[in-house]
Amino acid sequence: MPLPSIRYTFLLIALGTLGLMLTGYYMQFVMKLIPCPLCITQRFFIIAVGITALAAFFHQPQKLGRRLYASLGGLFAIIGGGFSSRQVWLQSLPPDQVPACGPDLSYLIENFPLKEAFMVLLRGDGNCAEVTWTFLGVSIAGWTLVAFSGLLLFNVWQWVRPEHN
Repeated sequence: MPLPSIRYTFLLIALGTLGLMLTGYYMQFVMKLIPCPLCITQRFFIIAVGITALAAFFHQPQKLGRRLYASLGGLFAIIGGGFSSRQVWLQSLPPDQVPACGPDLSYLIENFPLKEAFMVLLRGDGNCAEVTWTFLGVSIAGWTLVAFSGLLLFNVWQWVRPEHN
């Protein structure tokens, strides 16, 4: 069975990120799981990977362009995976070492300078250490880290794969 073309592999990456976002919105609005600051940051990077892949799908770049899109998508996946790793680390801390919980995002945006609100998003707080849902013993942050790893692998494959495929 032949592998999907370079163009359609970028579409698969974009559709994968769409699936991740729909899952996140399902968990937020149907399951009533409120996303923490690190969750919101991870969503941003999932969207960034998806938009990059969708742009590559429509642009249909040649070798240099394909590698640029794959590099950018891979970079977004690495950064997003870093935030997922931080959240997994926060979730693994003993209760006495968990940072204090901060105000919710809407309060931050309304009452703090944008730079400070942004730094809280990037750093996370005690809310990010709470495990509210697991599947097979892995938290949402753990599964998001797995997803970012997969997105990175797909982008690396797009970078190294032969041109004729």
